[in-house]
Amino acid sequence: MAHDIQIVTEANLRRLVSLDLTTVDVIEAAFAALATGGVVMPPILSMGLPAAHGEVDVKTAYIPGFDGFAIKVSPGFFNNPQLGLPSLNGLMILFSAKTGLVQSLFLDNGYLTDIRTAAAGAVAARHLAPETVETAGVIGTGVQARLQMRAAHLVRPFKCLLVHGRDMDKARACAEELAGLMGIEAQAVESAETLVRSSQLVVTTTPSRQALIRAEWLHPGLHITAMGSDQSGKSEIDPKALIAADAYICDRVSQCEVSGELEAALAAGIWTKGRPAELGEVIIGQKPGRQRTQDVTICDLTGTGVQDTAIATHVRARFPKAGTVLQA
Repeated sequence: MAHDIQIVTEANLRRLVSLDLTTVDVIEAAFAALATGGVVMPPILSMGLPAAHGEVDVKTAYIPGFDGFAIKVSPGFFNNPQLGLPSLNGLMILFSAKTGLVQSLFLDNGYLTDIRTAAAGAVAARHLAPETVETAGVIGTGVQARLQMRAAHLVRPFKCLLVHGRDMDKARACAEELAGLMGIEAQAVESAETLVRSSQLVVTTTPSRQALIRAEWLHPGLHITAMGSDQSGKSEIDPKALIAADAYICDRVSQCEVSGELEAALAAGIWTKGRPAELGEVIIGQKPGRQRTQDVTICDLTGTGVQDTAIATHVRARFPKAGTVLQA
């Protein structure tokens, strides 16, 4: 028996879903579900392609009570900007959780991944950053740097933004764009240390394989969200900083052990605090996050399949007839 498959292009998805508090709430609920049990989320299928300076990740998760589950394919080819192409692209396939049939094909070129990743940063800031943030900082100047700052501003409306990157021209362009979009003061800074020491909320958004933030830069009342380390060997934070923080929180411990900031701390043999808490556990009150204003907190976001299933089913539920429909 033939059935309809919904096909939605990036252009339509950009009109249908945006980075707002509704999307943040959707992703927060996914993390909460991950902490309450019953979620089936296999390890990330990750393939590095060093010859092309590229990588491909495949993520999925089944969440009890959801009508569907998504499988997301996310290639990242980091030489692409030199060719006038985006670094990230990809697609999501949404299957029925009852029949396994394909329901929707989202040809998003990574847009939904960008949105759900930024929303996860907002969830981390909502539960771990100080209540009042005057100055935020971002290390990185790409699409995710911009989205992370917009997302953080939804939950912690800071007045000043600092941007640091390897290319000061790109950092200045990023700062100028965000200042205009958010109506805040923003400036590029040449020193990552100055950025960290001056900020209450910092987000790292790079594919770096060496620490960009040193442990000695941490200061009372600081929150850091590290979201660039999502493959083995990547690291943006000095492993000693994880030990020094009052709370180090993972999106998924099993992922952070092999592809997040925790990997480097384990490899160095300096992690002695046992199993870290997960973001979902903090959300539902199972584990503590920030307990005092002066605490230093770090959240390690490697990207989870529950985020992909959550954003895909959110799009399907809100816009069930959007896009082209083919019979299969």
